[in-house]
Amino acid sequence: MTPAQKLAMILLVMAVSFGAAWQVQDWRYDGKLAKQAGQFQTDLDAIGNAATAQARAEQDKRLATEQQLAAADQKHTKELSDAQRNQAQLRDRLATADVRLSVLLDATDSASGCDVPTTPGAVGVVHAARRAQLDPAHAQRIIAITDYGDNAVIALRACQAYAKEVSTPK
Repeated sequence: MTPAQKLAMILLVMAVSFGAAWQVQDWRYDGKLAKQAGQFQTDLDAIGNAATAQARAEQDKRLATEQQLAAADQKHTKELSDAQRNQAQLRDRLATADVRLSVLLDATDSASGCDVPTTPGAVGVVHAARRAQLDPAHAQRIIAITDYGDNAVIALRACQAYAKEVSTPK
């Protein structure tokens, strides 16, 4: 064999060795990469399932809170409509003179000039307190003011209930 043939043979053996080594390394890395890819996919699936479960739990909490707020809103709306109906009935009764508003007078005030008897008489049901009837127009205005006050108190309670419901940690 000539030195050129020997060199060619050595180069061929080296090339085959490098190719074989390359192939072995490729198989080894393919196995590692496949194992890592499988582990990565398993981890990714676990993270996705956890995120889905958490999103579902948050959605369930939000839905429960919305239902509680809707029930509270219905309750406060009913309370408001009942108060408005009662106020309207009272205004109607004042307008038809079924009911009269009166005020207690100070029994020690001699300047009032109103001599309403303090003892019950045969025609009235006054129990030892001096009272004076209000003008129906003034009574209507007083009822309107109390109506606004009642509406404000009901609205305030609704706002407080909403704030409490929303701020309470679940």
